[in-house]
Amino acid sequence: MGGTTMLSMFTRTQIIGAMARKGKATYVGSGKENSETQPLQEINIGVARDEHRANIVNNVRICEKLNPILGGVIEVNPDALQQADVVDRERRAEAPGSCYGLHGIPVLLKDNIATKDKFNTTAGLFVLLGSVVPRDAGVVMKLRRAGAIILGKASLSELMDFRSLTAPEGWSARGGQGNNPYVLSASPCGSSSGSAISFAANMVAVSLGTETDGSILCPASSNSVVRIKPTVGLTSRAGVIPVTPRQDTIGPICGTVADAVYMLDAIVGFDHRDAKATRKASKYIPSGGYLKFLKKDGLEGKRIGIVRKPFFNFGNNSALSHAFENHFHTLKRKGAILVDSLQIANIEEILSYTASGEGVAALAEFKLSLNAYLRDLVASSVRSLADVIASMRKIRF
Repeated sequence: MGGTTMLSMFTRTQIIGAMARKGKATYVGSGKENSETQPLQEINIGVARDEHRANIVNNVRICEKLNPILGGVIEVNPDALQQADVVDRERRAEAPGSCYGLHGIPVLLKDNIATKDKFNTTAGLFVLLGSVVPRDAGVVMKLRRAGAIILGKASLSELMDFRSLTAPEGWSARGGQGNNPYVLSASPCGSSSGSAISFAANMVAVSLGTETDGSILCPASSNSVVRIKPTVGLTSRAGVIPVTPRQDTIGPICGTVADAVYMLDAIVGFDHRDAKATRKASKYIPSGGYLKFLKKDGLEGKRIGIVRKPFFNFGNNSALSHAFENHFHTLKRKGAILVDSLQIANIEEILSYTASGEGVAALAEFKLSLNAYLRDLVASSVRSLADVIASMRKIRF
C-alpha cells in the first residue's frame, strides 16, 4: 500500500487541544503531509513519521493508567519497544518501505485474532490460555507486511458474545468487565468491546475487531469511534476464532474515516486459507485500493436511504432525534441525495434472530467452525466445543 500513513497516537490532552484548534493536531514525530488526502476535514491525526518508540511508550503508559478501570486490553506485546526501535532505525536510515503503509504503527487486535508470537489467542476463555496457533491469522500477516507493530490483544465479550444470551456485554473470564470510557455504567456493547474501548480512551492508535452480527458496529457506536464492517470475504477469516463463515468478517476500529481506510487497504485481499470467500470478494477491490475515494466532495450525488422505522424511532428522546436530524442535514449540505422514510418489507422478521433462522444456522455452524479451528491448533487442552464446555464447567469464579 503506497502513500503516507495518517496514523499516530494522541493523549487525551492532545486531542482536547487539537479540537480547540479546530482540527490542527499536535503529535509525536514529524513529516510531510500527503497532498492528496490532507485536505479532508475528518483528518485530525498527525502523520507518524518517526519516534515510534515514543508513541508506543505513550500507549503503554496510558494503558497502565486506564486499563485497570476500563478493561480494554488483555495483553501487551512484551517486544513492542524492541520492535519500535527497529522501525525507528529503519525510518532514520530511509530504508525501503519505511515511509509508507503502516510502518511502525501500533495495532491492537481483538483476542480472537491469532498471532504466532508470545501472545495468547483465547477469545477471552481461560481454557484456551497457553494454546499454540500454527501461524498468524491472514489479516495479521498482511499487517506485518505493511510494517505494523502488534501492540496487544483487546478484551471482548467472551467467545465473541456467543457463550450466552444473557452474559454482560464486554465481559470475559480473562478480561473481566470492559467499561465504556464515556460513562462507566453504560454498556460498551460487544463483542469487539475492547477494540472500541481502547481507542476511545486513547490507549491505542488503531485496532481491529471482528463481526458476526453487530460486533463491530455496536461497540464502535457505543464508544463513539469510526469503524468499517467489510463485506464478508473482503478480509480473510483464516486464523480467527470463528462463529460462522456465512457472517464473520474483520474490520478496523479507529478515529477517522481516513485511518479506517488506510487500515482496510492493508488487510483486504485473497488468502488461500480462506480461498472461497476471499477469491470472490477480491474481484471487487478497486485497483489501487480505497484511498483514492477519500475525497472532500465524495458525498456529492450519492443516494442514501434513510430507514426510519425501526432504526430512527427514538420515542421521547428528543436530543437523540435532534442529533440525527442534524446529521441528515449535514449529508444534504455535502451533496448527498437522501431517500427518506425508506421501507424494507418484512424488516421485523429480518432483524429477528429467531424468526429469520439466523439463530439456528449460527448455532450449528459455530460448532463445526470452532471444532475445525481447535483441531488446527499446534497445542491445546481442548479440541472441540464439547471439550470447551466440559472444561469450563470445572472452572469456579
